[in-house]
Amino acid sequence: MLIEGLPLWLAETNAWIVSATGPGGECVLIDAPPDPAAIIGRLEHHGMRLVALLTTHGHVDHVGGVSTVVAAQPPGHEVPVHIHDDDRHMLLDPVGTSGVFGSHLTAMGLDLTPPEAIYGLDDGQRVSGAGMTFTAIHTPGHTRGSVCFLLEVEGSAPVLFSGDHLFAGSIGRTDMPGGSYEALMASMESKILPMDDAVNVLPGHGGTTTIGHERRTNPFLLELQSP
Repeated sequence: MLIEGLPLWLAETNAWIVSATGPGGECVLIDAPPDPAAIIGRLEHHGMRLVALLTTHGHVDHVGGVSTVVAAQPPGHEVPVHIHDDDRHMLLDPVGTSGVFGSHLTAMGLDLTPPEAIYGLDDGQRVSGAGMTFTAIHTPGHTRGSVCFLLEVEGSAPVLFSGDHLFAGSIGRTDMPGGSYEALMASMESKILPMDDAVNVLPGHGGTTTIGHERRTNPFLLELQSP
């Protein structure tokens, strides 16, 4: 299996390339920051065929490169894009919903035409691609449509792609439109804390961690566990 993170664009947003078979096979991409050339180049380097694009939420640093990456695929090869319905409007209009960053996208000359194959995500929905199955976990708080993706890995601990919900030592910010600290903490308590300590956490920014490490050291998770 290959799981490779590419920290891209202004906020070093992690784009995760995930493949069950490694170079030369099919892959799934989780999040596409507005640096699509780097993503496309890496896929070409590995000789990989992109079969699905999963988005953890609709902020521009996670979806700004979606349309360009999808459009760069071979003719006739449709790549389904999955996003929660509460954040779909951000994918459809990344410039209008990204505030001051909208001008950056326009100046970069990116293809911002919404992809044709956009599918919603429900809590608990399973999305398959490249011989893998990801379970969508709706975790509102950073945005209304924030989603984490859990991947079961045979012979190893599961992997949680946590987007901007959970970071190593921190959590996602909640002071932007659609954000709610109360909602994020409720999502964390009901959806993330019950997970096994061994689950590997691959976030949307920064380094990797585990549920167990965050349970023991993350001040926000410690707050949830305090009497």
